[in-house]
Amino acid sequence: MLRSSFLGPPPPPSCLFRRVSPEPASAIRLRVSAAHAEASPSYVAAMSRPHPSLEVVGGARQELFLPVLEALGRPYSPFPLIGWNRHLETIFASFFRSLPDVRLRRRCLRTPDGGSVALDWVSGDDRRLPPNSPVLILLPGLTGGSEDTYVRHMLLKARSKGFRVVVFNSRGCANSPVTTPQFYSASFTGDLQEVVAHVGSLYPKSNLYAVGWSLGANILVRYLGQESHTCPLSGAVSLCNPFNLVLADEDFRKGFNNVYDKALARALRNIIKKHLLLFEDMEGEYNIPLSTSAKTVKEFDEGLTRVSFGFKSADEYYANSSSSDSIKYVHTPLLCIQADNDPIAPARGIPREDIKENPNCLLIVTPKGGHLGWVAGAEAPIGAPWTDPIVMEFLEHLERGGASETHASSIELEASGQSIDNVQCVEV
Repeated sequence: MLRSSFLGPPPPPSCLFRRVSPEPASAIRLRVSAAHAEASPSYVAAMSRPHPSLEVVGGARQELFLPVLEALGRPYSPFPLIGWNRHLETIFASFFRSLPDVRLRRRCLRTPDGGSVALDWVSGDDRRLPPNSPVLILLPGLTGGSEDTYVRHMLLKARSKGFRVVVFNSRGCANSPVTTPQFYSASFTGDLQEVVAHVGSLYPKSNLYAVGWSLGANILVRYLGQESHTCPLSGAVSLCNPFNLVLADEDFRKGFNNVYDKALARALRNIIKKHLLLFEDMEGEYNIPLSTSAKTVKEFDEGLTRVSFGFKSADEYYANSSSSDSIKYVHTPLLCIQADNDPIAPARGIPREDIKENPNCLLIVTPKGGHLGWVAGAEAPIGAPWTDPIVMEFLEHLERGGASETHASSIELEASGQSIDNVQCVEV
């Protein structure tokens, strides 16, 4: 199934970042500088200049991150033929990327409104990993879940580096139960807030991180902006984020993109049809027949999603659900990776200026990649996407203490006036 991301009230007013490093910033700078002095030539090259095939910008202090993101010093080389066309790459990755075999254990978390989300953990990790191991929360794209290939590859990569990994399956996704008429949306961060709080209570000695794709990335960045300086996450990564949902909606209904639109609408219809009894006799502006027969994602959103979350129209829903509006409020180290030729998350929607001005954000744009494709790198064409090693290098750097230096830098920049449970278990 092709995956994409779509689609609240505006984020809170910006606050000065107050988090303080456990050691003085000067001491951290000395330690980081010493590490840089001993860096290999490839690290130095990456630090001085990313390869010209990549666009790398951001307010985050690049000397802290570029030395550890080694792949950025090499050219982005899409796999021959497959990687030369954005639609071919998107479809190939969706249907032909390998699916790693992982045994998962599911825990269904009840939300305050009576809804349910499914958390899929790797079976046996409670015995294998120490209790203070870092925890990584994965947020798949629209209608996606723990059975998606890109999710499984990221899960394995993170697990091999000592991270405890959990996949957050939204309501109705990956056979997650739907227990209320409220579905999920690009504007709603309440379920993610519950998941982060729940995971944090299970592992209070662990640092928490999150990676989101497409719709999951949009929700994640909105969450980071809403939580702002009180966010409990130590770092986050956004991949294939549509950012500006109005622009994404415009492009989504053009030309070949209709193929993706119809596929995702079919996936949404299938989820609702499994739970039709919940939507019987819905009053007000709900149009359930429109949603159950929707030929496009926008028709589905017009009939159900926008009504559930209090919007007057699907257009208003998209206009008020864009994570591009949240970037300026992010106070958590955030890596954003986009493909310049993404057919579903258009590059013109990337909030480049806000990312450049935020000392916590770093943006990487590849020339190719399609949507959730990135068929390039050592494991192409059917292995892990090109992005996975970079994501892990970023997260491992933060876990080693890089977040402290980033936070110290944020404080310095702002000071100088620059911008900046109810649980059920089952094996699956």
